[in-house]
Amino acid sequence: MTSATAGLAHDIAIVGGGAAGVLVAIQLLRQARTPLRIALLDPQATLAQGVAYATPYPEHVLNVPAQKMSALPDQPEDFLDFVAGEDPEQRARLAPAFLERRRYGDYLRTRLSEAMQTSVASLEHVQQSAVALHRQPQGLRLQLQDGGSLDCAQLVLAVGNRSRPLPARGASSLAPGALTGAWDFEAVRAIPQDASLCIVGSGLSMVDAVLSFVATGHRGHIQVLSRHGWRPQPHAKTAPIDFDPKQLLDLGLRARLHVLRTTARHEMAAGRPWQGVMETLRPHGQLLWSTLSQADQRRFLRHLVRVWDVHRHRIASEVHAQMQTLIDSGQLRMHRGRLDAVMQSGRCVRVAAVTREGRDLHFDVDHVINATGVELRVPTMRNALLTRMLGEGLAQPGPHGIGVATGPQGQVLDAQGHLQDDVIALGSLRVGDLWESTAIPELRVQAEAAARVLLAPPDAGH
Repeated sequence: MTSATAGLAHDIAIVGGGAAGVLVAIQLLRQARTPLRIALLDPQATLAQGVAYATPYPEHVLNVPAQKMSALPDQPEDFLDFVAGEDPEQRARLAPAFLERRRYGDYLRTRLSEAMQTSVASLEHVQQSAVALHRQPQGLRLQLQDGGSLDCAQLVLAVGNRSRPLPARGASSLAPGALTGAWDFEAVRAIPQDASLCIVGSGLSMVDAVLSFVATGHRGHIQVLSRHGWRPQPHAKTAPIDFDPKQLLDLGLRARLHVLRTTARHEMAAGRPWQGVMETLRPHGQLLWSTLSQADQRRFLRHLVRVWDVHRHRIASEVHAQMQTLIDSGQLRMHRGRLDAVMQSGRCVRVAAVTREGRDLHFDVDHVINATGVELRVPTMRNALLTRMLGEGLAQPGPHGIGVATGPQGQVLDAQGHLQDDVIALGSLRVGDLWESTAIPELRVQAEAAARVLLAPPDAGH
């Protein structure tokens, strides 16, 4: 920190109080050696929720076993310590378990509170949204939603995830309550049990919605529509396999895919689950992405991203079994097609789609659920701060128009391509550069690195 920060209200401001923002706050508090003033901006009264951990319902579970969910890179079993303590039987039982997501939010808030109590730095939760950023002669000024401002020397952008709008003509003209976002957990649960439904999207958000319908004893038919018709695959018990992911680094996308498919077939022929291949790849995701050519990255995003997602972002085997039971009973049907339009038709909604073969597909349902997932393109994120930053040259879109462009430690690049060491991004904003950038194993490492950069002496190299 420079001496110029002495007159500023805060040394560091963090925009976003979900998991990513709280992880950065924890690291700053843990690493601080001087009495820094940190502001955490989020309009929600409760921190560490965001999209993933905002659900209060027990049916929504983590997609990763407890033993792999530590928030602290240097303490790999910290979440397990939180939920199980030192009891050996409890630890053995809970380590492989997929626990309720709401418990993870409790865990993050507890670790944040502990860090606040022991740190020489101080943290203030400012219940405001930031809508603009201005460079001042001696620092940064955030313009706030209520018309006020907050001055700081350094800024962290941890804005989290926003849902995609429903990609259909007529969505804005539907009757109130006819269209529900999958992340609006209370509204999803409030849908009548006998209502007929169409869920648009077949990824993890769809799974959350279906689990809520199972929990409420839903009896109506559920149609699931997505372009690919695939759904997340289950986790399986795996052991290390004889495969070195580094052999892929010099290969193009097509050759990599061939090697992975061949290896997966070999594993299954030997009686081992294909999931072992994905587990072996898991720690190398960012390196695999960065060593693809720009052209191959585009091909991946255009043709392979969905098949990757359903195999990479897996769900608990028990959750997968619940989904399969609904499919086997005929209550839930998967459809492959491109959504075209939604139209109010009396008390029903007519959903119009087109299959890959060009055949028209129609459903008349009582409710439509938008489960199309995370919006990755900043211009359509509906985030006032990021929109202004792009417009004023304080940021530029990331590779392939995804997120924002960042340097090696998350420093945001301005419109001229200059690294801004006083503005750091992490999480979903770095997806274009890193691809694997939204799960806890990546977020905890990014948060630790961001704190290190922000707290480094002014003459230290990054």
